[in-house]
Amino acid sequence: MAGAEPYDPEVLTVVDPADGTLVGTLECASPAEVGAAVETAAKASPEWARTAPAERASCVAAAASRIAACADDLALLTTREMGKPLGDARGGVDAGVATLRQYAELGPLHRGRSLQGGWDATDLMLPQPRGVVAAITPWNDPVAVPCGLVGAALVTGNTVVLKPSERSPHTGVELARMLAEVLPPGVLQVLVGDGRTGAALAADPRVDVVAHVGSTVTGRVIAQAAARTGAKVLLENGGNDPMIVDAGVDPAWAGEQAALGAFANAGQICTAVERIYVAEPVAHDFLDALVRRAEDLVTGSGVDPATELGPLVDERMRRSVHDQVSAAVAGGARLLAGGVVPDGPGTFYPATVLTDCTDAMTVMREETFGPVAPVRVVPDFDTALTAAASGPYGLAAVVLTADMEHAQRAWRELPVGTVKVNAAFGGAPGGAAQPRGASGSGFGYGPELLDEMTTTKVVHLGTPRV
Repeated sequence: MAGAEPYDPEVLTVVDPADGTLVGTLECASPAEVGAAVETAAKASPEWARTAPAERASCVAAAASRIAACADDLALLTTREMGKPLGDARGGVDAGVATLRQYAELGPLHRGRSLQGGWDATDLMLPQPRGVVAAITPWNDPVAVPCGLVGAALVTGNTVVLKPSERSPHTGVELARMLAEVLPPGVLQVLVGDGRTGAALAADPRVDVVAHVGSTVTGRVIAQAAARTGAKVLLENGGNDPMIVDAGVDPAWAGEQAALGAFANAGQICTAVERIYVAEPVAHDFLDALVRRAEDLVTGSGVDPATELGPLVDERMRRSVHDQVSAAVAGGARLLAGGVVPDGPGTFYPATVLTDCTDAMTVMREETFGPVAPVRVVPDFDTALTAAASGPYGLAAVVLTADMEHAQRAWRELPVGTVKVNAAFGGAPGGAAQPRGASGSGFGYGPELLDEMTTTKVVHLGTPRV
């Protein structure tokens, strides 16, 4: 472009967090390349919007089959980039395939409504594609999350520009390549880059929807950019999900559930258990069970089938996690397990259990995103419920209780999008929740995501006078 300053491309270097070996390097997209990707998607948008819903769905179903055929390769690439145990990584790929197939089935069924108007007229509410969707996706689930956002956008007639996380760019590029192979030219673009690339994409006035899964800080920047361009925003941001352990439950079982919620994927899950409130009558036995499980977890490279706890994604994340743990101990928390940065290669961090925590501690107030279970012992359920309902985040919560009244109160009163009773994880396919507060807004999955990806037009067809 005449008169433009020369662009010196930034390079992303990705290493295996288990041993520091090089996974690969990729050049970041330049500002001009960001604009060109959006322009390509915008030009492809009208034709794709006119494509029959069944044909669009057929393309998405074909993409699901393409990914399923290469599931092992994608899972291994995920593990090498961000450390997730290989079985969990394969589960993420399988979830992505299932999501694409779900949207391929739901897309042609997405419908509007007829309205009761005058006898001589027809009134309709019809969904239409919004246009260009920018999907900015995370590193901790680099296949399932983009499959959901991209699949819903495509079946509803939108074109997509995908920007995977800079921490898992190879997985994102390979996923996009597989998707694009079965789509018309221009319908799906992929951009490699860091936060600056994502910011340029979100700020482009030709983007009609920005769908972001990631940190609250980034989500707020995106929301500010969209306020200037008028783009619709879908955000699933950070969480600080509480777990309540009520008196009357089996403390050994509760300890297992807490360990699963806090330590799965090394705590690098948006809906991980981030703070635990346990009733005093079961606290001692619960803590014993939680500590035993933390100490028994097999730590190692994600490619080892025996591994239960892989590394954190990088040194920056490990430093952040350890800083929170160290600050809690300095503030009076007792360390019952873990809490020490291990020697040797890789960015491993042990499963860590803290007790005597207070809600003033950062480890209880903010998202830790590591294998840390901070515990506060409380006298009763009411105290636990009040504490669990506090704070700016509203993603999810877990309640372990044998008391149906307590379960009913919890799901009604906790200001979060998802409440899981007597299970750290789980739920029926197709369930959709809206995060609240600092955790974001809008449906990010489920059938309701099809509504988010479309705009509704009301049509009044009157009878002509001749």
